[in-house]
Amino acid sequence: MTTTERAHIAMFSIAAHGHVNPSLEVIRELVARGHRVTYAIPASFAEKVAATGAEPVVYTSTLPTDDEPEAWGAELIDYLEHFLADGMQMLPQLLDAYAGDEPDLVLHDITSYPAPMLAHRWGVPAIQLTPNLVVWDGYEESELAQGFEEMKRTPRGAAYYDRFAAWLAEHDMTHTDPARLVGMPERGIVLIPSALQPHYDKVDTSVFTFVGACQGDRADQGEWHRPAHLDAGTKVVLVSLGSAWTKEPAFYRECLAAFGDLPGWHLVLQIGKFVDPAELGPIPDNVEVHSWVPQLSILRQADAFITHAGAGGSQEGLASGVPMVAVPLATDQFGNAAMLAELGVARHVPMAEAAADTLRTAVRGLVADPEVAAAVHRMRERTAAEGGTEQAADLIEAALPGRAARRG
Repeated sequence: MTTTERAHIAMFSIAAHGHVNPSLEVIRELVARGHRVTYAIPASFAEKVAATGAEPVVYTSTLPTDDEPEAWGAELIDYLEHFLADGMQMLPQLLDAYAGDEPDLVLHDITSYPAPMLAHRWGVPAIQLTPNLVVWDGYEESELAQGFEEMKRTPRGAAYYDRFAAWLAEHDMTHTDPARLVGMPERGIVLIPSALQPHYDKVDTSVFTFVGACQGDRADQGEWHRPAHLDAGTKVVLVSLGSAWTKEPAFYRECLAAFGDLPGWHLVLQIGKFVDPAELGPIPDNVEVHSWVPQLSILRQADAFITHAGAGGSQEGLASGVPMVAVPLATDQFGNAAMLAELGVARHVPMAEAAADTLRTAVRGLVADPEVAAAVHRMRERTAAEGGTEQAADLIEAALPGRAARRG
């Protein structure tokens, strides 16, 4: 393990499971190595952060919560305006919170706009901990980038970029390009497997280092135990659409129709907190229905995973060696679903086509296909080889100013 003298490392993120969870094991490892880690986060995630040994620095956020996903809006500009408004009101809170307690190094999620500005103000290194894909040489020609360019040409989009650039200039940033602040950091540690990155061979690896899944044992989330009455040959399939996009009772009913009372199968169905189990109708004996489950614990015992293909779920499926049916709903999930299918470890089923017969056929086909099994094994090995938590912590320690890393 790499060790250095004790440093103060500050992490900045937003109150979203897909952004906080990937960082937690890295934070836990830094604390275990003797560093003091503070973690700026809204109160709803303070307990989860504290469990790593880090010190929560609580700020007030204006972002929509998991209880109101519709408040995000439906267009790209809706999301971006939320993040900018939140960042602008967050910055003075963080300046006050860290006054006289400035860190030696800043870590930050891609959505924490004030963090690199604070690092610049304090004169300390900043490292982006990225929980999703990054830019590559030629990204500007991609469909995703073109969506941003089209938005810029609208009055609302132009106003957004003008407001963002003025904010950066106000705080004496060396550049006033929002795209650079968010998508092109000076240094980035990418907390997903490189297998999920489009055009990985064109990514600037002098800036971005992929460390794969940083999972830990997740013991604090509880354990799932395979029911004792199941035969050894019974297959387990997990269905989860994550934590935010879960208001899909019709989809859950299709999952019940696909696997309920199906001989040789046991279904674990996570429905989130927005759906009442009564909306699903009778629950067959071979089905568990929960508002929340310890996902990683189940995946380590599952035979198949029906997922929305969020970054967290996608990488957990890869790292656990579980074939997936990807049913994307929003944002980067569509790209992740395409990547998983291309890797040979998943089938992409659009939500509009996710009927019971389609889901059942897709899962059975995946589980019975030896080529899928081989691809799943390859991806699991490739993900593990990227180093995970230990590699991420080593890279962070190496960036601490004035400290020579030593092998201990």
